[in-house]
Parts: sequence; structure tokens; C-alpha cells
Amino acid sequence: MSSTSQDKPRKQVHLAAHFPGVNNTTVWSDPEAGSHIEFSSFAHFARTAERAKFDFLFLAEGLRLREQGGKVYDLDVVGRPDTFTILTALAAVTEHLGLTGTINSTFNEPYEVARQFASLDHLSDGRAAWNVVTSWDAFTGENFRRGGFLPQEERYSRAKEFLTTANELFDSWHGDEILADRQTGTFLRDAKAGAFVHQGQHFDIQGQFNVPRSPQGRPVIFQAGDSDEGREFAASSADAIFSRYATLKEGQAFYTDVKGRLARYGRERDQLLILPAATFVLGDTDAEAEEISREVRRQQVSGATAIKHLEFVWNRDLSAYDPEGPLPDIDPDLGEHTIARGRAQVRMYRDPLATAREWRELAAANKWSIRDLVIETGNRQAFVGSPATVAETIDSFVQADASDGFILVPHITPGGLDTFADTVVPLLQERGVYRTEYEGTTLRDHLGLAHPDHVRDERAAS
Repeated sequence: MSSTSQDKPRKQVHLAAHFPGVNNTTVWSDPEAGSHIEFSSFAHFARTAERAKFDFLFLAEGLRLREQGGKVYDLDVVGRPDTFTILTALAAVTEHLGLTGTINSTFNEPYEVARQFASLDHLSDGRAAWNVVTSWDAFTGENFRRGGFLPQEERYSRAKEFLTTANELFDSWHGDEILADRQTGTFLRDAKAGAFVHQGQHFDIQGQFNVPRSPQGRPVIFQAGDSDEGREFAASSADAIFSRYATLKEGQAFYTDVKGRLARYGRERDQLLILPAATFVLGDTDAEAEEISREVRRQQVSGATAIKHLEFVWNRDLSAYDPEGPLPDIDPDLGEHTIARGRAQVRMYRDPLATAREWRELAAANKWSIRDLVIETGNRQAFVGSPATVAETIDSFVQADASDGFILVPHITPGGLDTFADTVVPLLQERGVYRTEYEGTTLRDHLGLAHPDHVRDERAAS
């Protein structure tokens, strides 16, 4: 090992937790699984994350029941109650844990979203974060008065202007406007506090924002896009970006690419955190964890799930095929309208014919059924092993600049984090790469991010 690598300070590991709801990660049929909608489940999950000194809890968003081929199916149905309602309630039963919610920029309006996040930041004393997402799913769009969906070339344009507009609303208060002088009866120093005007391609609004400056100034901003546009959006505007890359080599490539985009926006590398989602399976030994992992995968991928996943590539109705039988001998349909339009999985397979050929070869060589193939080629648990093995692997990924930490997604809720908190976290603490106590009060403190006012002052001074 070179002296340079020896002298390099060890990075601190960031950890967060995702409450997944009912989907293909969750094994809802397990006897240890609880409700995915009762508040007691969210509270248990959040308290465990806080006990483990996690940075934040993360909630995804589901704006409509899942569908494929225009029909609803039961692989991802419930466990998506209103984000703000849940996060606000969790603010009352936690003290330090960050509260991150996914809110769609395609079907909402900047004023209402800014009010909700500013209010959450006040109620939680500075722990709010917003995962800014877009949608081009026409099926979901039918739930909203605008209907339809935005073409891909327009959705990031709207998202960028949405975030810009929301930031203008957050910044319309500077923080010193409330005087509340009982002697003179003067409440505001400036009657124009919160005044804003925004005129743009997507939004033309003006008025006065009615929520004073919150503890963080703005919520922490997360972004989840993996496209070139998504990466650029994160580099220009986000505080953290999710990543779907689970291997060291892929993680390092993504890390290098996204961090390398920051300089063109006048930002430093530590101003954007990269946090992949990570599933995990723990056992007393590595061998036991591997055995449990295989069992979990079979629980996650039922026959119906396997058929639905194969349809992502074949772009055909495959419901007549036996999931325990061979792969279809027909080729994928290359039509423009996919059977699961808008699903991220569809966009992952750029060349369906090549994927089908590869999968047929794998299935023939290994004597796999459709279900076997989906289990073996699908997303596997990122971390499988004893607590010592998992702690070492997480640390090695962070030190090798494949990530800045991980958002853990357990397959059992609400108790799926408990063992990790009790066994892996102490080992990371012993390594000196993970906090033993919270040192700040806001989510920005936990993530090592500067307050927006400080960044603005530094740029003004330079």
C-alpha cells in the first residue's frame, strides 16, 4: 500500500433506511412481517433507524396502483400512504432522524409542495428532505386533472423549473422578518416578506409565500435519475443522488462520473453525496446468510412475479406461459408501446433481442425455468454474510469511492432493520467510520452539508 493511500483520511459511512411498502423486495408473507400501512410499523422502523444513528428514513411514493398491459396487478399495491402525513407523524416520535419523502414534480405545484416541506422542516426542527422525481407514466397521469404524461424530453425541464421555483419560495423569507414586538404591536419587520414572482415555461405565479424561513432554509434535495439528464440535474441542483449500482466497479464508475460533473456548476465534490440503495441478508456465518438469501429470493420472485418481469423484455402478454417451464421461443415485440410503459425496468433493456438471446443461452446451460432465470438474473441482495462480512464490505465500498454510504432496504418490515442495527452498526463504529452519537441537530448536519445561507454568503464573498 502506498504512503498516499495510507495517509488518506478514512471516509465516514452514511446510512439511511427505506421503508419499502409492498413490492418485489418485501416478503409480506413472512410470519415476521407486519403491516405496511399502520403507523406503528412506521414508528418501529423509524425508532430503529434512529437507535442505529442513521442519517434519515426514506419513503418512496406510489401515486397509482401498479399495472402492466393496462391491468392492475398485486405485486406492488399498498404501503404507500401519503408521504407528508407519515413524515409529519414520525417527526413527533423521533428527535434526530432525517425525514425524506419522494414528491413528484410532474403532477404537483411548486407553491403547495414548498409549503409542505417548509412546514415539515419547522415541525421536525430541520430534518426535512425532498426526493425530486418525475413521471412519464400515462397510466399514473390519468389520476390527475392534467392527464396524460410528459414526454421524456420535457419531464426534466419541468422538474428543473419546479425546483427552481420552489427554491425561490423558500428563499423569499430571509429569516429575520419576524419581529413580534409586543410593545409596538409590530409582528413583521417587512410587510413584503415572502413576496415572489416567477414567470417561466411551466410556471407563471406570483404572490407571498406564507411559511417563514425554516431551520434548514431549504429541505435537503435528493435526486434519483440515472440517465445523463438525471445525472446532470443532480450535479447542478441536488445534495444527494441515489444510485442503483451494486457492484464495486459499476459503483466507482457512477461515482466518478457524477462527482466529475460538479465543477462546471461551481460545486465541490463533498457537496453531493452518492447513496445507492442496498438490500441485505445477515446470518451467523457467511454460509448461513447465503442459504437464507436463496430462500428470500424464492419468496420475492413468485411465479406471477417472474412472468411479469419477463414481459418487461418480451413486451408481450406471457400470462399463458408456465413460470416453472422453459422460456418463450418467440422473440420480443419491438413495438413502440411497451407492455409496462413508464416502468424503469423497461428502460434498462435497451436491446431486448440481445437480452432474450443471452437469457435463453443461460437457461439452456443451467436448465433454468422462467422463474429460475428471473431469480438468478434479477437484483440480488447487495450485502450477504455475517455481520463482520457485511460491515467490512460496506466500509470497503465507501473507502474505494464506490459510494458515500447506503440506503438499506430490508425485505421484512417493520423489524427488518433490528438485527443490522444491533450487529453491523457496532462493528462500523469500532472501525471508526460511523458515528456513535449525533453531533448536530439538522439533517444537513448529519450529511455534512452546509446551510444554504452559508453557501450563498461564500459565493457572494468570492
